[in-house]
Amino acid sequence: MGYISFDKSRKLDLILLGRVAIDFNPAYTDQVKEEFKPLEDVHMFEKYVGGSPANIAVGVQRHGLKAGFIGKVSDDQFGDFVIDYFDSEGIDTSHITRCTGGEKLGLTFTEMLSQSESNILMYRNCIADLQLSVDDIDADYIQNAKAILISGTALAESPSREAALKAIMLAKKYRTRIIFDIDYRAYNWKNQDEISIYYSIAAKNADIIMGSREEYDLTEHLIQENLKDCESAALWQRYHAKIVVIKHGMKGSTAYTRDGASYSIRPFPVKARKGFGGGDGYGAGFLYGLFEGWELIDCLEFGSAEASMMVRSNNCSDSLPNTEEVHEFIRREKEEYGEMVAKGEEQI
Repeated sequence: MGYISFDKSRKLDLILLGRVAIDFNPAYTDQVKEEFKPLEDVHMFEKYVGGSPANIAVGVQRHGLKAGFIGKVSDDQFGDFVIDYFDSEGIDTSHITRCTGGEKLGLTFTEMLSQSESNILMYRNCIADLQLSVDDIDADYIQNAKAILISGTALAESPSREAALKAIMLAKKYRTRIIFDIDYRAYNWKNQDEISIYYSIAAKNADIIMGSREEYDLTEHLIQENLKDCESAALWQRYHAKIVVIKHGMKGSTAYTRDGASYSIRPFPVKARKGFGGGDGYGAGFLYGLFEGWELIDCLEFGSAEASMMVRSNNCSDSLPNTEEVHEFIRREKEEYGEMVAKGEEQI
């Protein structure tokens, strides 16, 4: 308890800033089942709202938190689809604006080859989400939120890059907690130095950092290379971070706190449908636990459970569970597999 505090007087729990896209996944319904196969052989797709910060927004909202979103969408039917979907979920869309230059939402086509192999085909030319500008960042909006989550993809290009940095500066000014979800995607970035420059700026100001080992390596590239997990945590905690979460996929994850403690957990075993979406479920579940003031190991367990639930589903946004569904999943998994939580100083 007491790892991080939030200003309970503020209207919004969490504002998310960054990427929203349209996902097209191979259909897998009672009527149509596209089994594991190459993308070129898929004929039927299902359409969903996608993008990591968008999915986390849906996830925390389904857990009862009040989420808002700062983003840019296309001025067309897909832009309508995103805003209508967020509205139906109860997410505040007052700071989602339309592009005026004809830019389009990104399209993501997913390839599911087996339980252990899946790929993503992205269309991101003239992309809408990276058109977010400093004019779209409202100081009052950020001042009225307990926390803001910055997605690393928003730092990939201007003008979105400057908009994200302005949001970080305002959050620091108004003592709004900053969560940095590194969220590395190779598209849009030009070189490794550029990644390290902008990721490290966000990481140095963040209260909570979440990412994979690869993402921390990219962030630390110009600072210090080949760090162990505990050394990475110590590095960012010397700046500002109170909680540093480092994920190792199927090997599990560890959260480090400023008092020198660490907490680790392994994934819950499931029959996977896809290899993506787990990180978004993890983020939603973990952050919900923090907002509720849970013990850190319980936040990790809840996030890990939600991640496992997501990789077994055929989509991301629609399949995000509510709180009771996650608790029931944990109960059933423990009945079948036993206790899987590794506490204290045990490292992944």
